[in-house]
Amino acid sequence: MANELENRVWDLLRQVQFPGMSRDIVSFGFVDRVAAVGDDIAVDLVITTHSRPSAQTVQDDVQKTLSDAIPGANVRVGLELRAPQSAAQQAVSQSPDFLPNVSHVVAVASGKGGVGKSTVSANLAVRLAQMGQRVGLLDADIYGPSMPMMFGIEERPLVHDNRLQPFDRYGVKLMSLGFILEVDTPVIWRGPMVMKALEQLLGDVDWGELDYMIIDLPPGTGDAQLTISQRVPLAGAVIVSTPQDIALIDARKGLAMFRKVNVPVLGLVENMSGFACPHCGETTDIFKRNGARRTADLLECPFLGSIPIDPAIVEGGDAGTPIVVTLPEGPHAAAFGEVAQGVIRQVAARERPKLTIS
Repeated sequence: MANELENRVWDLLRQVQFPGMSRDIVSFGFVDRVAAVGDDIAVDLVITTHSRPSAQTVQDDVQKTLSDAIPGANVRVGLELRAPQSAAQQAVSQSPDFLPNVSHVVAVASGKGGVGKSTVSANLAVRLAQMGQRVGLLDADIYGPSMPMMFGIEERPLVHDNRLQPFDRYGVKLMSLGFILEVDTPVIWRGPMVMKALEQLLGDVDWGELDYMIIDLPPGTGDAQLTISQRVPLAGAVIVSTPQDIALIDARKGLAMFRKVNVPVLGLVENMSGFACPHCGETTDIFKRNGARRTADLLECPFLGSIPIDPAIVEGGDAGTPIVVTLPEGPHAAAFGEVAQGVIRQVAARERPKLTIS
């Protein structure tokens, strides 16, 4: 068992961040071992990065942090540098056991909250199902699961042969932590608990055979995004943003994160791109217009489509009926259809030949 000094060292290491990132080296898994006996403290770092200077900066920061906080200690910080895996190697190392019968896993993400990411996820999943695809939708927004309301589900999931049975709505298989927790129960979890919950939602659910699994991630670039990226062989990620500059700044951060972990970015979706007045027909660009398209061009990323603002989208989400169900022939269903077609095209374009082992 760790002694009191070792526990203090772990706490101090959580104050050290990797250069250019907002997370500490402990949550990244870069601390391999801590040993503290008497005045001797040993920390072994194993860092996966192409940047040796960044790794050495971390080593120096650890040395300084511990030496300053614990005067008189003999601090030794070891460093092992590992090269990141290629995309092909990463696909092999990721566990196929979570979703063995799913052909394509697509994460839907946003750099910030309030951009309609879950609305896009829900309607994208249903639209894919309407196009004849076998689709699953995992609500991985641990802290604010919204799919139970968006699909009008208040029941608890059934368990068969020790596996959770997903709900089926509008041709989509659904699972969310919100189906399990009590309503209004806050989730106050640290990183390891978040990762464990996501692994259970992936591996302990009887998803069956699917063409597409849509994973609705929480906003930001934290533990949930890293867990999904590391544990699931993602076909790619879709980034959702609104057109204004402040939202696009965060969208660019989300895009950069996926590229750092070798996950293809399938494209950007511009949500709330304009409001067409039902009385006069005039379109008002409430949050500017085409900001996501310009950002996609700037970052050399595909642009998947624009979703206009409409009260019917909000009403459908609150009532448990996505807009593509209530108005399947309407302009919003067409817009989500364009996004769905773009996802299918981008996934097909990025497919690699499957590895075979003789």
